[in-house]
Amino acid sequence: MGELFRSEEMTLAQLFLQSEAAYCCVSELGELGMVQFRDLNPDVNVFQRKFVNEVRRCEEMDRKLRFVEKEIKKANIPTVDTGENPEVPFPRDMIDLEATFEKLENELKEINTNQEALKKNFLELTELKHILRRTQQFFDEMEDPNLLEESSSLLDPNEAGRGAPLRLGFVAGVINRERIPTFERMLWRVCRGNVFLRQAEIEDPLEDPTTGDQVHKSVFIIFFQGDQLKNRVKKICEGFRASLYPCPETPQERKEMAAGVNTRIDDLQMVLNQTEDHRQRVLQAAAKTMRVWFIKVRKMKAIYHTLNLCNIDVTQKCLIAEVWCPVSDLDSIQFALRRGTERSGSTVPSILNRMQTKQTPPTYNKTNKFTSGFQNIVDAYGIGTYREINPAPYTIITFPFLFAVMFGDMGHGLLMTCAALYLVIRESRLLAQKNENEMFNMVFAGRYIILLMGVFSIYTGIIYNDCFSKSLNMFGSGWSVRPMFETIEGNSVLQLNPAVPGVFEGPYPLGIDPIWNIATNKLTFLNSFKMKMSVILGVIHMLFGVTLSLFNHLYFKKPLNIFLGFIPEIVFMSSLFGYLVLLIFYKWTAYDAQTSKDAPSLLIAFINMFLFNYSDPTNKPLYRGQMGIQSLLVLIALACVPCMLVVKTMIVRRQYLWKKHLGTQKFGGVRVGNGPTEDEAEIMQHDQLSQHSEDGDEPAPALSQGDFAVHQAIHTIEYCLGCISNTASYLRLWALSLAHAQLSEVLWGMVMHLGLASRSGGGFFGLSIIFSAFATLTVCILLIMEGLSAFLHALRLHWVEFQNKFYTGQGFKFVPFSFESILEGRFDE
Repeated sequence: MGELFRSEEMTLAQLFLQSEAAYCCVSELGELGMVQFRDLNPDVNVFQRKFVNEVRRCEEMDRKLRFVEKEIKKANIPTVDTGENPEVPFPRDMIDLEATFEKLENELKEINTNQEALKKNFLELTELKHILRRTQQFFDEMEDPNLLEESSSLLDPNEAGRGAPLRLGFVAGVINRERIPTFERMLWRVCRGNVFLRQAEIEDPLEDPTTGDQVHKSVFIIFFQGDQLKNRVKKICEGFRASLYPCPETPQERKEMAAGVNTRIDDLQMVLNQTEDHRQRVLQAAAKTMRVWFIKVRKMKAIYHTLNLCNIDVTQKCLIAEVWCPVSDLDSIQFALRRGTERSGSTVPSILNRMQTKQTPPTYNKTNKFTSGFQNIVDAYGIGTYREINPAPYTIITFPFLFAVMFGDMGHGLLMTCAALYLVIRESRLLAQKNENEMFNMVFAGRYIILLMGVFSIYTGIIYNDCFSKSLNMFGSGWSVRPMFETIEGNSVLQLNPAVPGVFEGPYPLGIDPIWNIATNKLTFLNSFKMKMSVILGVIHMLFGVTLSLFNHLYFKKPLNIFLGFIPEIVFMSSLFGYLVLLIFYKWTAYDAQTSKDAPSLLIAFINMFLFNYSDPTNKPLYRGQMGIQSLLVLIALACVPCMLVVKTMIVRRQYLWKKHLGTQKFGGVRVGNGPTEDEAEIMQHDQLSQHSEDGDEPAPALSQGDFAVHQAIHTIEYCLGCISNTASYLRLWALSLAHAQLSEVLWGMVMHLGLASRSGGGFFGLSIIFSAFATLTVCILLIMEGLSAFLHALRLHWVEFQNKFYTGQGFKFVPFSFESILEGRFDE
């Protein structure tokens, strides 16, 4: 249980793997996912490493599988996912896999090539069929005397007048429909109006054999006279990518050609259907094992990448690897190595040897599906320094609670809880569906965070007595307003005043009295209550954060940081802001309804405390002896500043000088004593200053005495000023809580109140429509937008106001070699 509050203890281990067993051992470590390999060949080019050829072969197999997968998706064939996790194939099985993928790729390429050629031939025959049918219509129309007269104008006028026979050449073809207007203008300009164009649209779209897209085309026929115009027309058709086809001149020949074309089309259609059936069978057979193939290839590739990180012994019989791993999992790692050795058939066992190192280990926090979301919130700020206090366990409680303080509403909290419960109850089914929507996946990953936020919002909603901007009268109001109405008869404005005799009978048992919901001085009352509550919660939260830094100092054995760091910090905050919290509680208990008018302002009293101003006639003392106690507290707080600023720097300097001069006296040129040399003292100074600088926000790797003094001064000033600004920052709890309540009340008054006010017969149908609008606005604005706003503010309070008191976040994450994470990265793409 202790590891929950602190990152796992890590160790650097050395692995000695026999060459024949290294592949299987790394495979077992990948299945376990508990070791992070270090690169022992940082200066070696990736193309010069031992297993680069195996990696290339795996990448080639991966490329072939991606090609097959693309063809499967293009054919809309679902890939079978049985959830199977196949074992890593042996290196000797790579040849069989390569042969299988090579055969499958070649077969698919051959099928695609043949199918494309057949489709191209089918397209040409289809276009020719339409040309023959449309051309016959064009020639039938040309027999019309009016059209014949129009076309005869293409001839020389002298020849036309002598009654010479009309002999025109023509070409027929197919062109994309959208190019027809430009095509027609070009013909007219280039041929100077000496051609006659007829075109007709093909009703059904035709399939492009190269891209598979549906294309709309039109049939055209161009009449002209002379070879010169013929050459011009053909060049224009070529430029517009129009397909020209031979067309007989006589109707009989056209009819015979059309019959032959139809026969060939029927034969081609049959061949195309058979080719498509064969292609579907090949792809369906591949789809059944596609995921298994991908897993095998990805695992093999990951193993060879990892083996490239290892050193090879001079005898070429042993591979040496260095790994970071948790100390608690050493037995599991050794068992995995034993399994890998047995699987490979090797008789020489693999060796795991723990190493002593001064390098900083990676940070590893064990999580489960419940705690992972909260750990991600902490890690987004910064990965924790090795073995320092982990804020995630405390965030599980404080984060949803601070969110709920800003979002407190029973109704909205209930809706949020129900939505999160749905995701939690059906999580296994939703995980199996593997939704690719990024927004849904983000919400699903934080389902337990949302669940706790909803539950805490229900609790704070009960405290605020707020449910969709309305109050619930569960225990009966503690106010009797009848005497008030008797005194202000005829006045619709109700202000609650507990000083009026017989009005206030007693406090409400739990939360805010529901009668405040109809009082005009409701905001005045809630402002005071929520503002003081925000200050109390903020100071308690920050004091808890400073207290957690004590456990860091105790664990890392830094007594100087305890006496000159933690103690002055906790005393400084307690003597000022802790005292303010005590004043709030004292004022609540010391003044009643009758004497509350004479109660002094806490804000003015707190400001006068710093100014030592106790002669303010507008703000009387809260209690007897206030001046002495407050003056003492301010002096204590001021005394804490030089303790952190000056005393700690002087003690560190004195320790350095004492160690430097200890035992370095010389008699006759001979050094006497057990103290360090001057060079060793310089090294000790570097280590000591680096250690003491860790109580600041950013530990410096190498500090001189002057640098350390400046760093300590910055940390002290930042902490003292931060206590004031951070306390003020917690007032966002008050501001957002009031904003949410007022927005909810406005939505009810402007939308739902309209439907409830109707008393006509059709009011029910109007209410149904208005309730739909009210529900939509509630979900979109109050739940999603306001919920996101409260979430971000709670996030800021944890990152800036809470974690900076004890959490440096200067570590680097433990990234183990794990097949599970590698495959998730592949299939989530």
